[in-house]
Amino acid sequence: MLPTGFAQLDGQLPGGGWPSAALTEILSSAEGSGELQLVLPALASLSAAGRRIVWLAPPHLPFAPALAAAGVDLRNVALVRTPRHRDVLWAAEQVLRARACHALLLWCRELRYTELRRLAVAADGSHALAMLFRPQASAQASSPAALRLMLAPAGDGLDVRVLKCRGPHSELPLRLHLTRPVHALDRPAPAASRARDPVARLCP
Repeated sequence: MLPTGFAQLDGQLPGGGWPSAALTEILSSAEGSGELQLVLPALASLSAAGRRIVWLAPPHLPFAPALAAAGVDLRNVALVRTPRHRDVLWAAEQVLRARACHALLLWCRELRYTELRRLAVAADGSHALAMLFRPQASAQASSPAALRLMLAPAGDGLDVRVLKCRGPHSELPLRLHLTRPVHALDRPAPAASRARDPVARLCP
């Protein structure tokens, strides 16, 4: 387990933090609604310890200055972009099975249950935090993820509802206060920028 950086949330999660070697699903109503703010403290902790973080198929190019301001060491961040949907799942499985990182952040809007199951199995066999970001509508479908969270913006904070976890949990949303809003995915990914940005490196 890795502390989330939010004591209230840690108190709601079995083990007191993000589960490692397991798939976590984070569902939100729209991109930029606080999903990255929720995971940045853990990413900062991992990168400061020299642990590698892989971003796979984010909807926009990660904004390096915002990540650095949040405490993420960019030297330990790698970006992987894939041209087709089937390549995203394949790349995720390869990264997890190769134990090439300590955290995998994956964006994929549509996944069949069989594909989710493959991803969950790969995460279970790794030592990494495996975080899958999906739209809110995906909450209606079943998932093998060990932890599923639903996010909703709430003024200057974020309402977090635990939909599923390995253990008892509250059905009521938890209000988290976000003291420093971070917009780490706030621009598109033109080809020219990918070559210059310190975050835009392919994972070997």
